[in-house]
Amino acid sequence: MILKNKNSIYFAFIAFAFLWLSWGPTAQAQGDTSLAPAQLSSTPDSVKVNNIFIIGNEKTRKSVILRELDFSTGFYYDWNTFLEILLADEKKIYNLQLFTSVDITPLITGDSEVEILITVKERWYILPQIIFELADRNFAEWWTNQGRDFSRVNFGLRLSHSNVGGRNEKLKFAGQLGFTKALDLQYSIPYIDKKQKHGLAAQINFRENKTIPLKSEYNKQVFYTDENEDIIKKSFAAALRYTYRRSYYNYHFLTLGYSNTWVDPEVLEVNPDYFQHGSNKLRYAYATYTFRHDRRDNVSYATSGEFLQASVTKYGIIYTEELDEVEVNLTANKYFKISDKFHFNTGLTADWFLSQSQPYTLVRGIGYRPNFIRGYELNVVEGQQLYVHKNSFRWKFVDWKIDLSDMISLEQFNTIPIRLYLSANFDHGYVKDRNHIPENSRLANKYLMGYGTGIDLVGFYDAVLRFEYSFNNSGEGNFFFNFNAPF
Repeated sequence: MILKNKNSIYFAFIAFAFLWLSWGPTAQAQGDTSLAPAQLSSTPDSVKVNNIFIIGNEKTRKSVILRELDFSTGFYYDWNTFLEILLADEKKIYNLQLFTSVDITPLITGDSEVEILITVKERWYILPQIIFELADRNFAEWWTNQGRDFSRVNFGLRLSHSNVGGRNEKLKFAGQLGFTKALDLQYSIPYIDKKQKHGLAAQINFRENKTIPLKSEYNKQVFYTDENEDIIKKSFAAALRYTYRRSYYNYHFLTLGYSNTWVDPEVLEVNPDYFQHGSNKLRYAYATYTFRHDRRDNVSYATSGEFLQASVTKYGIIYTEELDEVEVNLTANKYFKISDKFHFNTGLTADWFLSQSQPYTLVRGIGYRPNFIRGYELNVVEGQQLYVHKNSFRWKFVDWKIDLSDMISLEQFNTIPIRLYLSANFDHGYVKDRNHIPENSRLANKYLMGYGTGIDLVGFYDAVLRFEYSFNNSGEGNFFFNFNAPF
């Protein structure tokens, strides 16, 4: 059935939220008795854990791994329930993104006693990377709308350490030239207390641009560069985030940040509403509260589990005369594993601004990450409210592990996994533009739909490449190439 108006979109949103809650956080991991020792003719009704041994964690501290375990020594557990716990804990440890493989094996040492062996294979944590990436929203935008212009490429150096002191701390630095000059520094530590519930993160970034998008017309971005190719935009931002992890799957975040953006006065001559308060400088402090429930089997490319995130942001804690705005965001994804080879994913995102219009630096809509509708990658649909519902049915037809140990001695690089999925996709959504800009009326305030097929490649360190051909309900079809999972 095709939804033909915005009321249908609202109905779909409510129905989807009800479906998600029905299948959501109360769902349990499926049992798998493959962990039971093969030599036993029968398994015990219950077991007590005597000891937990961890091998392979040369850099990572033992406490980081133990934090993810839903069992402890000295307690009895129903055997079948215990196997389910072990499988769930394997996924949690893997999702720390510190290891290329995780195995938890119960070793039965008596009638009702077990020793637990956790075997991990650590990733390479220090990764220098050459930055060579497109400045545009996606590959199709650069290839088609921007004419494959290599001046719209960013280049530089990125250095990241994903396990600084063995406690899963992240340190990232990036220096970038090209279309956007930028400096970024990020540091996060997931736990600052012995009980491992509280964490902190900080980020500072600076950017300079000679070319900027300053509005959209006919659902395409309009870019501006002054005739002397001078710098026309500078921005500085800093943020501090507090994290509270009350349980294994639930997180609370509180972020306090500051943003200061300057643009050349000529920008306001071309678009007087770029900042909306009459000045060529926009300053504001903001606060964001976020709740996240994350029970995906793989955070990079999920095939089972669920993900729920809700956030509220207040822009304008100080300098409210320059900006006073509230944004609400909701994301709910459900991942159904039908079998080892087949799975179905469905996800809904909704975003609302409370005011009639926003500075262009806060503009949201379909076409900006992560809110794409497949088939509309070449377009932007801007507004104050958006709803996007994505669906993918996938078949895994290749699952290889290429052993290069004879050629490469480093165990972090001597096994290359390759998984290929054939996907059938259907996305739809709606953007509400309260200002009814005539130039963008073709797609704004209209029901949008896209569908097609593609191949997803999941490779080394869970890197994702997607090749898709999609159609939309405007009668357009095109090939699209992306570097991450759609949701």
